[in-house]
Amino acid sequence: MAPSAMTRWTTSLSEAQPVPYWLDDPGKPHPEPALTGAETCDLLVVGGGYSGLWTALIAKERDPQREVVLLEGREVGWAASGRNGGFCAASLTHGLANGLTRWPDEIGKLEELGARNLDEIEAAVARYSLDCDFERSGEIDVATEPHQAAELREWHEELRERGLADGIEFLDADAVREEVDSPTFLAGLHDRRGVAMLHPAKLVWGLKRACLRLGVRVYEHTPALALKAYGAGMAVRTPYGSVRARRVALATNIFPNLVKRVRAYTVPVYDYALMTEPLTADQLASVGWKNRQGLGDSANQFHYFRLSADNRVLWGGYDAIYPYGGRVRAEYDDRPETYAKLAGHFFTCFPQLEGVRFTHAWGGAIDTCSRFSAFFGTAHHGKVAYAAGYTGLGVGATRFGADVMLDLLAGERTERTELEMVRKKPLPFPPEPFAWTGIALTKWSLARADAHGGRRNLWLKTMDKLGLGFDS
Repeated sequence: MAPSAMTRWTTSLSEAQPVPYWLDDPGKPHPEPALTGAETCDLLVVGGGYSGLWTALIAKERDPQREVVLLEGREVGWAASGRNGGFCAASLTHGLANGLTRWPDEIGKLEELGARNLDEIEAAVARYSLDCDFERSGEIDVATEPHQAAELREWHEELRERGLADGIEFLDADAVREEVDSPTFLAGLHDRRGVAMLHPAKLVWGLKRACLRLGVRVYEHTPALALKAYGAGMAVRTPYGSVRARRVALATNIFPNLVKRVRAYTVPVYDYALMTEPLTADQLASVGWKNRQGLGDSANQFHYFRLSADNRVLWGGYDAIYPYGGRVRAEYDDRPETYAKLAGHFFTCFPQLEGVRFTHAWGGAIDTCSRFSAFFGTAHHGKVAYAAGYTGLGVGATRFGADVMLDLLAGERTERTELEMVRKKPLPFPPEPFAWTGIALTKWSLARADAHGGRRNLWLKTMDKLGLGFDS
């Protein structure tokens, strides 16, 4: 990268605030008071992101008389649920390719359940008047290298042969640039119905309001400190009080699970994003993007990008940073060297937007597991359930995970609990220094594959055979 180009691109970041765009909103609701004293309930939900809020909401929908309490350590949506790109995908398996590789015998059922789950999210948006800029606009996976274009065409043909290509269309270079115009786009795979775009924080805040209306007791700034059996139920200690509950759903994702044996299954991966100022009508016309789809490129180190309701461009991804020891710390949320890299990539993709400024730059931790998609389980003789490991595609899949946790807590055999995906766990990550070394080698190998026509080295081939991976 030439110094003059670096200076030009980084100038675009001069006024960017290091805060998530979605959370920087005057309509942000005030937090609920912290718990002080003792509470009792039928169901305690720990965690106030999508996973916990959907669990509390669906629990009340299933049984309006059930007493539900939700604890959030800070404010609802402050972590991953308020920092993501707002891609709400039908896929429960981190994409069809990952699902087909891991659960080929169940992929039809998993796709059906995922499509139904996205429909149910859309229905809930309407039913509860969740003002979250929900648009069922679809997504295009774009190729920016010749080998990626060939792979997309081959993948689409395989999907057709397997009967899994409904609603998915292959686009050649002219067709993809007719949708969104970038000189880097060589082909695309357009999923017309399987992804919605939304405002992540507004979805969280809307779910919180819906929970409160249904009678869920929500306590914010109330971290859950310890979990133990108590009589026929469970007890959770908080800084100023405690909760006794018949059942507990743990929806803490990347934060340390109160069931300690679960912690080895996830590691934090820090992901970063930029948000531009609103595009003018001329700038928007220069890019096209009339149908407002989300986009992602096909590299191992990939970017994701989309339009906001006011025609800003969110541009994120590429760097996936694993901190040694798997620590989750606030200082990792800000990474100027990644912002500079992302700005350069943005203007390479859209040179016609030269001069656009970025207003926000931020990061956050993703709960990554070795199979890239959620895992589930119970503890304390079925009185506690957990779900984690969504690996960046949790905006939609967390609602499915909420249903799974509630099924498990009820002791019910359902089409969800019978899935191999639900019954079996991924391989855990090894302890340090092996985790950091393995992840670093995997990242190096993925970058090398991107630079060498997609060819995977022996390390990646071995990881593929073992069913291990690293992604964001």
